[in-house]
Amino acid sequence: MLDLADVQGVVLRGYAMPHARHLLLQVDSPSAGRRLLGSLVDGSPGRPQVTTGAPWTEKPECCLNLSVTAGGLRALGVSEESLATFPGEFTAGAVARAERVGDVGPSAPARWLPVFRDPGLHLVVSLFGRTPEAVDRAADRLLAGTAPGVRELCRLDAALLAGRVDHFGYVDGISQPTVDGAPPPGPPDRLPVAPAGAFLLGHPSQFPGHTYPVPQPEALGRNGSFAAFRVLAQDVDAFAELLATQSRRTGADPELVAAWLCGRWRTGVPLALSPDTGSPDPPLPPDALNDFGYAGDPRGERCPIGSHVRRMNPRDSRVAGGGGHRHRIVRRGLTYGPPYDPAHPRDGQERGLLGLFIGVSLRDQFEFVMREWATDGLFAPGLGRSQDPFLGAGGTLPLATPGGGRTALTDLPRLVTTRGGAYCFVPGLPAIAHLAGR
Repeated sequence: MLDLADVQGVVLRGYAMPHARHLLLQVDSPSAGRRLLGSLVDGSPGRPQVTTGAPWTEKPECCLNLSVTAGGLRALGVSEESLATFPGEFTAGAVARAERVGDVGPSAPARWLPVFRDPGLHLVVSLFGRTPEAVDRAADRLLAGTAPGVRELCRLDAALLAGRVDHFGYVDGISQPTVDGAPPPGPPDRLPVAPAGAFLLGHPSQFPGHTYPVPQPEALGRNGSFAAFRVLAQDVDAFAELLATQSRRTGADPELVAAWLCGRWRTGVPLALSPDTGSPDPPLPPDALNDFGYAGDPRGERCPIGSHVRRMNPRDSRVAGGGGHRHRIVRRGLTYGPPYDPAHPRDGQERGLLGLFIGVSLRDQFEFVMREWATDGLFAPGLGRSQDPFLGAGGTLPLATPGGGRTALTDLPRLVTTRGGAYCFVPGLPAIAHLAGR
């Protein structure tokens, strides 16, 4: 049985809060680190507490969640024998695994923000608030009570843009997996409900007959998850120029070009349901925006097979090995940087997305999706070695035309560059108490 009070809320529920701050901390003293963790789960007055997955009667002003790197576990005093029971990709870390997920060239770790190359990055404390002031108050209370021996390396802020869009202008946050025993994540889809073990250790997984090993001791590993923390810069100027260039080349409206790239119109309407307009009449109800598949469009005439949302979540598409629904990821992210003003391009401001990509296995979820689906096209017929039009290194987007023909958008620029990454363990509430020595 799934006890939501034992699970960090960021894993199984979306807070729908418009502001976030991620505090990146270093633990210099194991005892100080343990005291910090203990104060986040013991009900200490005036201290923010870790938010669980349990239902609330009144929405809080701010939610707090905690992630720990492999170096952080060592810094907290976890033994090498225990660390050896964690998956190798986690203990190796994001820097060592960068090439596997396409973090090369401009996205290589050598070009990341220095904090993500620092072996002292031990803890990521994520605050999600209803207002900036609520986030400030929670951060102040957290840091004010932190003993010497834990210090802040960096803080990264993010906020929801007007219209719930990313910096490219697409309505975001529509599609999240539905998890058995967890609160509904938003608009429903027709995919199988994911078992809890697709996102939490110690429960039967999405692969029949398989349960992922729980890191030992059991009190530390059970109900934990793994997350890739990512900072992704978006080149909005290059995107605007791309839409104009491809519109001239193809004769298609720029908004249709944007829809081909993403697989959704910028309004959030999926091409699979409305291939000709992003504003159908009558409008699609909100619950329909995630309730579709691709089985009736095997060549990609309605929605290109290589579009971003179809690559990252093939739904019922034909994919190598089958099981396109067995590599789902929970995404918890918001935009950073100021809104883009097309009247004042190339303003020198960095913009992008940052947040957590969560699953029970970094290898079989985050790394699989990035390696097999985002940066290689052999998983689906008609893609060749093309890459995701946003997350890849540029190139082409194959397009199917009526009557069996094919064409492509070519000379695509790099639109997204990785600015930092960390592999984290998201412990359950009893595990945080265990790490604290409680």
